Amino acid sequence: MTVLEIIVAALVVVSTVYTVATVLLQLRAPDALTRANLLGPLVCLAFPTLVLAKLIWSWGTYGFRLGEFLMAVVAVAGVWIIGSVGSFVMGRSIYGVTVTDKLDTNANH
Repeated sequence: MTVLEIIVAALVVVSTVYTVATVLLQLRAPDALTRANLLGPLVCLAFPTLVLAKLIWSWGTYGFRLGEFLMAVVAVAGVWIIGSVGSFVMGRSIYGVTVTDKLDTNANH
């Protein structure tokens, strides 16, 4: 194996560890709100690590290509933006369903 292949394989293994850790943490989470908040390692770490591994492989094989680099930047930025907004929306909707206000329940009795 070349040094390039070792680096790419190590990045893929690191991304896999992030993914497995996220799955295990979600299985152990006590409630839905915690599960929604545990998507961070997958969105913020695992996906960009895979994109970086692909870029390193491509740069080592074909050389630097500006188009691939820009697509990678847009992909990572898009996942971060969509992941952040999606996590916020899921958290707000889950919080509204699962949390009851103690003041409202005392006023009705």
